[in-house]
Amino acid sequence: MIDWYDGTAADIERTVMPSAADEFALKRWAAHGYETDPASLGDTGSWTQLNERDLTDVEQPVLPAGFRFRTADEAGPKAAVQAHLDAWAPSTYTAEGYQGVRRTATYRGDLHILVEAPDATMASSTIMWLDEANKTAEFEPVGTHPHYRRLGLGRAMLLHGMHLARAAGATHMTVACLGAPGHPKARGLYYSVGFRELTRDVPLIRSSKPKPRAEDRAFG
Repeated sequence: MIDWYDGTAADIERTVMPSAADEFALKRWAAHGYETDPASLGDTGSWTQLNERDLTDVEQPVLPAGFRFRTADEAGPKAAVQAHLDAWAPSTYTAEGYQGVRRTATYRGDLHILVEAPDATMASSTIMWLDEANKTAEFEPVGTHPHYRRLGLGRAMLLHGMHLARAAGATHMTVACLGAPGHPKARGLYYSVGFRELTRDVPLIRSSKPKPRAEDRAFG
């Protein structure tokens, strides 16, 4: 696969994001000349932190008055798409794109959670992806409408989601976020509901120009 990737994209700079827990993959990428992307490091770098927690003791969620939890099955596709567009504007997400998500084998509309505001706006949303074999679920993505942030909706939604995931058979939960110090908001939210760092995944990069061989450097 790596050989195919290098052959197909040989004329451009290539970037990959292997899991820090996958030692075999890291060794294989390194053997093909991939190195840590220096641009991804630093206080505002783009490396990803994977967080985890178990589901043995989950706090009860509390929503502000007038807000309520919904599922995508209840709210419908139009509301689910609009919630995504509002949370991540500007976004190219479409109804057709959402239909593709719905066709994904592990997608479940009853584990696609939304928070409905008193004015019927879907103010916050997340999808939980359940791995039944490993009894693990993942939040991806997690977002809140800009007009409804700092009300505790995201926190309540995550807690509610974990209760649903546990009822569906999960014993373990994960969620990813940008890990650099300059991106504290999502990490702080996840820490507030019991998540803690599991791994750090840093982009690897390979230039379109091959590195000089040792003998070339010696006589260059």
